[in-house]
Amino acid sequence: MKLEKAEKMQLEKIVAISKRAFETDIEVGGTIGDYPPKYDSVIWHEQMLNEGHLFQFVVDDELIGGAILFLCENNESLYVGRIFIDSLHHKKGYGLSLMKMVETYYSGIKKIKLDTPLWNIRTNAFYTKLGYCEVKRDEKLAYYQKKENF
Repeated sequence: MKLEKAEKMQLEKIVAISKRAFETDIEVGGTIGDYPPKYDSVIWHEQMLNEGHLFQFVVDDELIGGAILFLCENNESLYVGRIFIDSLHHKKGYGLSLMKMVETYYSGIKKIKLDTPLWNIRTNAFYTKLGYCEVKRDEKLAYYQKKENF
């Protein structure tokens, strides 16, 4: 398994995986059309790639997921914009592996932040299981954080 900067030649495949992954959210509390912004946009993913935020997750030489990651606060914290695993590979532990790789990809990170929709029972339980603590919420999102000792 490896987490690496996305390759331009994989861009369309990454977007197809993103679509399949997020379109399963209707199974965990979402409604049709209630997806992350630009989850299906090749142009937006290409922008994320060009800015160095798009990563690909490869298992046994097969691309099965991705992540959008942002270094913040003088490179001392990381904001996880999103992670996604191809729906063909859900329930196999790959999400856990991907997050563990995200947590260790950048050395020197002191905290990791992310948010997820309140309605998404799958992701809220997932981040709690990984040791993330909810630090606040608003009408739509739960905000999580994990400090050092990942």
